[in-house]
Amino acid sequence: MSKKKKQKQRSVPQKILFVLSRILIVILVTVVILVGTVYIMLQKCCNGPSEAARTMFVSTILESGQLKFLAKWVCSKEEIEEIVNANTMEAMDANVDASLITVGNDDATGEENEESPYGDEEFDENGIRIEEISGRSYLAKMLIIKDPSQVKVGSTYPWSAEGKELHEIVANAGSVAGVNGGIYVSTGNKGGQPLGVVVQEGQITYNSPQGLNGLYMIGFDNNNILIIKDLAGMSAADFENYVASAGIRDAVAFQEESSDANNHFVSLIINGEERALNGQGSGANPRTVIGQRADGAVLLLVTDGRGASGHLGATASDLISIMKDYGAVNAANLDGGSSSTMVYNGEYEMTSVTFYYQNSSWKLPTAFVVEPK
Repeated sequence: MSKKKKQKQRSVPQKILFVLSRILIVILVTVVILVGTVYIMLQKCCNGPSEAARTMFVSTILESGQLKFLAKWVCSKEEIEEIVNANTMEAMDANVDASLITVGNDDATGEENEESPYGDEEFDENGIRIEEISGRSYLAKMLIIKDPSQVKVGSTYPWSAEGKELHEIVANAGSVAGVNGGIYVSTGNKGGQPLGVVVQEGQITYNSPQGLNGLYMIGFDNNNILIIKDLAGMSAADFENYVASAGIRDAVAFQEESSDANNHFVSLIINGEERALNGQGSGANPRTVIGQRADGAVLLLVTDGRGASGHLGATASDLISIMKDYGAVNAANLDGGSSSTMVYNGEYEMTSVTFYYQNSSWKLPTAFVVEPK
């Protein structure tokens, strides 16, 4: 083999390396430009003339799982604390008064009732009504279920490392609709491990209330009343006794103020009383909420956010306003963010906001599902 031919053979990998190096340089420059642009935009947004824009950005980004660091890019620790302290919620200590709910005092068949305080409502063959709601920074959909006995907890029990997408949980439960449920371990989108407590048809399928500050149980008793219960100080044995004595049939858990002061919140309306807020109460993000009207009808709300359709999402103030407008006597916030999802009649009405889950959902261990009539 000639010396000239050997040189040509050596030049092939050199050419490949040359091309790869140029590609890497282009990628690096692009990333630097993008990061620089985002940084400049955040600086203008947060240090510009609009104090409201800065407050909304910081309080919103602090609720995200992975992007909290962006708040530190544009604000000092003291400024962040000031913003958080300006958007908080007053404690709600009242227990749900079941006497304020009269299940079935209106026609539970879904037929129009002229005397209904909720106006002319038409329900499908399963007693479900869906409505679209548009706000200044969110798009939302509300499921109204006339008969609360149809709303139960669907899950992937027996628990495993992998959860299931919402449409799978709904289908496996033989249900026609559903929204995401309680708090869970979301790391790596495995979604198979619930946290706190889970009750299904009167049986406790997960029981670990201790060790989680601000834990609340959200679910229904045997009289189909929505119960929002503070589990502070309860052991697993205490919870077993409570479920038995209170007749809890289906429930999940969510957490109040787990890490940041406006990161997690539960109670929104208790016994018709709205939660007192400072500012907006929270940032704007995708949300999932459950509520109940005086006639027992269940309200399941899911909002978008985090850039979906150009929307930031809903604040605690937004949620309270929506649920109040729809007649909620009691209402509670559920797990939100990328978990917020709604399925109705086999289709995703609202989906996870992460771009690669636009037509599905994150993997979940629990959901509130609606059985057919």
